[in-house]
Amino acid sequence: MNKAIITVVGQDTVGIIARVCTYLSESHVNVLDISQTIIDGFFNMMMIVDYSESTVDFSELTEQLDTIGQEIGVNVRCQREEIFTKMHRI
Repeated sequence: MNKAIITVVGQDTVGIIARVCTYLSESHVNVLDISQTIIDGFFNMMMIVDYSESTVDFSELTEQLDTIGQEIGVNVRCQREEIFTKMHRI
């Protein structure tokens, strides 16, 4: 299994989850877990995904998610799970 962590942060607006999840579905990326909150108008979402069956390579996946984020006005970041884990060690 190839896991990645996707974070989405920005002003809340209609369609953020739909846009990101539609792209992931079209790319055959499976969402394993998802958490989202809205605090004082700011949207925050964290997803754990499995990209083992993805039809695009990881670099294209991250580039496309970044592009989608720019289009809808949020910051989308995608990191491999092992890098995310090592970066957030105490």
